[in-house]
Amino acid sequence: MAVQVRPAGVGIADSVSQPPPRLPGLLTPARRAGRVARMGFLGTAILAFWADVDPSGEADYVDWHNREHMPERCAVPGFRRGRRYVAVAAAPKYFMMYETETLATLASPAYVERLNNPTPWTQKCLALFRNSNRTACRTTASLGGGIGGAIATIRLGPSPGREQALRQWLVAEALPTILERPGISAAHLCEADVETTTVKTKEKDIRDKPDEVARWVVLVEGSDADIVDRTCREALAPKILEARGAEPGAVTGLYALHHIVEA
Repeated sequence: MAVQVRPAGVGIADSVSQPPPRLPGLLTPARRAGRVARMGFLGTAILAFWADVDPSGEADYVDWHNREHMPERCAVPGFRRGRRYVAVAAAPKYFMMYETETLATLASPAYVERLNNPTPWTQKCLALFRNSNRTACRTTASLGGGIGGAIATIRLGPSPGREQALRQWLVAEALPTILERPGISAAHLCEADVETTTVKTKEKDIRDKPDEVARWVVLVEGSDADIVDRTCREALAPKILEARGAEPGAVTGLYALHHIVEA
């Protein structure tokens, strides 16, 4: 049943990559995407991707991502906007995200065709990726009035039997309250879809090892990194999340906006 969202007006240290999850049992059951508040994400699903890049090819990676990869992805039907962020206090170093019209976009023939036919430049740059986490998500809630210059990503999952309680608290209380803070521009909850995430493609074979997968992803956007950091420490610290039904071990990273492309 869809979650209806009403439009609303932990100190972050270097994190470590999460171990690969037990699929599919670790992920929550399939659910329809929530109704998204006006001016939130441009669609009802996202592709979230964290990765380090081998320093020997990092300049080439940034050039490829700006000039070829993001424009190519945003030309796929259903892709609405792509963003790249660089770490302020986070690991992996880069966070990349695409907003799509629906979850089906991320398993569509047009997108899978690109994944199975990478360009020579794509093949070269994907071989530089390390510690990748690639997760296709349904958007459960998306609140806000714009894109912030900084973003916090929180990778978490519900404890057994507490999924609905955690989701309800985030959607109805935590995220709308966060959005009222000065300097916060948007807040989102996204939940992984294992079937869409684990489609086998040639691009996955190029990366150094199988991608990790997040369970749930909370994203908090704001005008600068200090504001976002303080908000997460005060409102979404690991102990607060655990008290509301999250499993221990939530991973928070703080990133600055690096590049953006719209379809």
